[in-house]
Amino acid sequence: MTETAAWDTYSKQKPERRPVNAAGETTWFNWTQYPDHGPGTEVLSITPGANVLDLGCGKGGNLAHVATLGARPVGVDMSMAQIKGAEARWPDIKLELHQAEATRFLAEGEEQFDAVFSVFGAAWFTDPAALLPAVRRRLRPGGVFAFSQRPPVEGCYGCQASYITRSEDEDPLVVKRWDYEPDRWTSLLEEHGFTAVAARVIPAPPGPRKIGTLLVHAQG
Repeated sequence: MTETAAWDTYSKQKPERRPVNAAGETTWFNWTQYPDHGPGTEVLSITPGANVLDLGCGKGGNLAHVATLGARPVGVDMSMAQIKGAEARWPDIKLELHQAEATRFLAEGEEQFDAVFSVFGAAWFTDPAALLPAVRRRLRPGGVFAFSQRPPVEGCYGCQASYITRSEDEDPLVVKRWDYEPDRWTSLLEEHGFTAVAARVIPAPPGPRKIGTLLVHAQG
C-alpha cells in the first residue's frame, strides 16, 4: 500500500506530456529523460498485430504511440491515478490498462507478448530476481524485452532507496529501485535465459545536464 500511495503522489507531481513533440507529432516514443532525444520504437521491433506490454505505463504516453503502430497496447501500473490519467489523456486511443504490481500481473496470466518494455518504470523499481523470470515466461521466443532508467551512481549498486516528497508536514514516501552498471545488467539477463543482451548508456544531449540514460535490450 505504501508503494501505491507513493506512485499516486508521484502522478500528481509529474509534468504532463507536451501536446506535440518537436516534429509536431501528437504521439511519440521516448526512452530517455530528455525530450526529442534518443532512439524510438525501433528498439522493440514492433509489427502490426503485435502484443506489447508496458510495465509501469504511467499516463500512457509511450503506450499510446505503440497503439498507432497497429500493435495491441497493454499497460500495467500500480497507481490508479496514473491509470486514470492515461484514460483521460488518450480518450481516442484504445489502451488496455491494468492496475497491478508488475510481477503479480505477469504471474497471473499465460498470454505471450511480442515485446515487453519499461521506461523509468517497473524494471527499475522491482527486484530483478523476481521480475526477470516473470518477464521471460510471458515473452514469446525471440520477443524483445527492453527498459531504460538513469545509470547508477558510481559505487551505489543493487537495491537503493528513492524518496517521493510530499508536503512540508509529511515525511517522504520511500520506494526501492535496483541500480547496476551495464555489464551487470547483461549478466543478470543472461543468467535468466535472455539472449542477444545489449546494455549501454545513451549520452545526454548537448547542454548543461550530463547524466545519460541506461538502455538495456534483450531477446527472450
